[in-house]
Amino acid sequence: MATYLNIAQIIIAIALIALAVLQSRNSSLGRMFGGDSSIHRTRRGPEKMLFNATVILAVLFFVTAFASVMLSRGA
Repeated sequence: MATYLNIAQIIIAIALIALAVLQSRNSSLGRMFGGDSSIHRTRRGPEKMLFNATVILAVLFFVTAFASVMLSRGA
């Protein structure tokens, strides 16, 4: 069981890194270094989908990490 959790964590981590890179690629270079304008804008379309997928994968990664720690404590 621990092996499956470790494999799942690796897969989720790779997907999370890929989504983070895709999100940073969508923003401009000035925004990446803190030069964001003060205009509030909402996420729409693919940008919102990437954001939601990143949040879901981050929660899944936390759950699998927590389960892995609990499983190793019991063993």
